[in-house]
Amino acid sequence: MAKSRTQRYYDANPDANKRRLKQQTRYQKTKKGKQLKRNAYLGSLKIGSVGDGKDVSHTKNGVVLASPKANRSKKGIHA
Repeated sequence: MAKSRTQRYYDANPDANKRRLKQQTRYQKTKKGKQLKRNAYLGSLKIGSVGDGKDVSHTKNGVVLASPKANRSKKGIHA
């Protein structure tokens, strides 16, 4: 599978990648970050998708299953 444009950027700019990872680590420790992770996990338990390779996507209509690619790109399923 080919790397995305964003991943190619971070591969070419290791300092930017370190800043991004540092920021993500801080964000995941915030109240909002923890709430999103917890809701995604509880949603996956409720839907019964633990270990099936799908992501739980937060949409206007609640949580739904989506492929990791669709969920992380946020295109097409969050209209």
